[in-house]
Amino acid sequence: MLEYEQQMLKDGYKYIAGIDEAGRGPLAGPVVVASVIMLLDNPIDGINDSKKLSAKKRDMLYDKIVKQALDLHVAIVSEKVIDDINILNATKQGMLECIEKLKKVDCVLIDAVKLNTDVKTVSIIHGDALSYSIAAASIVAKVTRDRLMLDYDKQYPQYNFAKHKGYGTAEHIKLLKEYGPCPIHRRSFIGNFVKVDE
Repeated sequence: MLEYEQQMLKDGYKYIAGIDEAGRGPLAGPVVVASVIMLLDNPIDGINDSKKLSAKKRDMLYDKIVKQALDLHVAIVSEKVIDDINILNATKQGMLECIEKLKKVDCVLIDAVKLNTDVKTVSIIHGDALSYSIAAASIVAKVTRDRLMLDYDKQYPQYNFAKHKGYGTAEHIKLLKEYGPCPIHRRSFIGNFVKVDE
């Protein structure tokens, strides 16, 4: 999983960041983007696409990543911004914030998205499964978002956010129809299921 990173090092780039997001698809909650610059000569064992890991394994790796990362930034883009500028633009906004906030970065590996920025970017399809740095970012983004959704579950217990994390499961759609939307539901996403106030 270090093939892309090694190529970038060979090309003369020193500070290589991986960027990924969690939460593009849910009906509720923010999209979370994480960027990490990892120590490449001492890779953490077990880092992989966050979707392929159990929650327990992600939590364990998250702690190791945060401890070892040379630099790290997390951008949380709210459901209101998603509704205003759409999910792709909201994701890009989070990614650009992440690049801007890193102290030293000269190359960014991104999962699939193309960005317009002065920093060298490499867009990799299925990057979270092919690049160590992107996989590390995917774990940080996923764990951060899951923890946010657990907090929201305490605020809005009737929707069971702790279980489905805002994704459009049959249970979530049933509860959404039963209780109507709460403040963190994405109005631009839920129109097919409930009437949305203008």
